[in-house]
Amino acid sequence: MIARHRSGQCAIAVMLALGAVPFLPASAASASAYCASGAGPRVPVPVPKDLEADVASAFGLPIDVVRHGAFVRCAKGRLLACAVGANLNCGKANTRRSLPGASEFCRTNPDADNIPMVATGHDTIYAWRCTGKRAVATKAVVAVDSEGYDAGNWKEVDR
Repeated sequence: MIARHRSGQCAIAVMLALGAVPFLPASAASASAYCASGAGPRVPVPVPKDLEADVASAFGLPIDVVRHGAFVRCAKGRLLACAVGANLNCGKANTRRSLPGASEFCRTNPDADNIPMVATGHDTIYAWRCTGKRAVATKAVVAVDSEGYDAGNWKEVDR
């Protein structure tokens, strides 16, 4: 179950290892210029130093928190940022309607009205319940943007 929870973070680490970092410009004069050229990262990358203050301001966070737990990406010419938190996923949203952790939970908690995130993972977009010993995705509770990320966790950064 923990592996699923960390899948978004692991995906970000893999993207960094596979070369997402070279997309970072040496100097970003502005958030809009950072993404307008089309050369900005489309996958989450750590916040470039010259954008840390802007991202910190957008989330009302100290720069140290942004430096160690926030990401940026470009979408449709806009700079978006996400700050990792207890229940915040900066990786792609999980839209699957079958989750092994949820199924396991229902086998030991039949007819439970709610399946906790420890069983579903924090990246699922659905509310879950048990019908007998079967996990059922009910309604979508998270909006997903056009690139598959949790739209509520990513904010546009203006500069």
